[in-house]
Amino acid sequence: MEVPVTEGYAKYLDPRMLAKIAGLSLRARLVVEGYVTGMHRSPYHGFSVEFAEHRHYTPGDDVKHMDWKVYGRTDKLYIKQYEEETNLTCMLVVDCSESMGYKSDPDGLSKHEYGATAAAAIAYLALHQQDAVGLATFDDSVSRFMRPSNNLAHWKTLIHEMEQNLGPRKTSLRSVLSDLAERIQRRALIVLVSDMFDNPTRIIQGLRKMRYRKHEVIILQIMDPQELEFSFRGPVLFEGLEQTGRLFTDAGGLRRRYREEVDKFLATVRRACRNMRIDYSVFDTSKSLDASLTTFLVNRSAHLK
Repeated sequence: MEVPVTEGYAKYLDPRMLAKIAGLSLRARLVVEGYVTGMHRSPYHGFSVEFAEHRHYTPGDDVKHMDWKVYGRTDKLYIKQYEEETNLTCMLVVDCSESMGYKSDPDGLSKHEYGATAAAAIAYLALHQQDAVGLATFDDSVSRFMRPSNNLAHWKTLIHEMEQNLGPRKTSLRSVLSDLAERIQRRALIVLVSDMFDNPTRIIQGLRKMRYRKHEVIILQIMDPQELEFSFRGPVLFEGLEQTGRLFTDAGGLRRRYREEVDKFLATVRRACRNMRIDYSVFDTSKSLDASLTTFLVNRSAHLK
């Protein structure tokens, strides 16, 4: 599918991925762009750029930041606080394990295609605002690592890397996140795109390492509708991914227990993320990407406010 090219650097990009990005509704793009702009605001007060608010003076505060005009009017001591405006460093961490290739609808997107498109949309808008974007792809270890860059042509390279073939290996989030926490020296926004098919304890250990390093983390858990609902009926031969073998069974007899286990798994991850102040959302590949992305970012923006 060919897409009209209106931006200078876009002519270098893969038309297939451009088609997916162009398919995002205007509302979704505006929400994403507005959200990325909002992420520039540092959550920490410094003394470098933009005045934010006053607070009461406490012993030990640097008096050079005292607002003497306010003192003259109120006879009270206030310190000026400033809000540092910084360029965003965003690191996309995209799962390329074998299970990400699954799709129950032959005409739909696989989990990897859906997740990579979401990551590409965020990267597109971040780069458009001159923010630095990097990429790490992984299965049981980090397979490719691209340092953050704010060069617009960098998007083509990001997409090329995400479109590489998936490997046959399993997901190992603890080792991957621990490795990346050591590699990424500057505090960054980590956008983890994965089906999260790993032991919950190991997932939580890896996320704790990221938070210990002061990185902000967003998780987009990508799942196929059949993985969520398990609506298979009758005798079914399941072909396992990530070296899990085959299983011939009555799908209906497994449905209730399967859903209980999935709900338990999702609840465990969600609770851990909430405790670590990590934004977490499950994306269903049968749902419109622009609607899912819009809902997530609107909810996150409201939470940040």
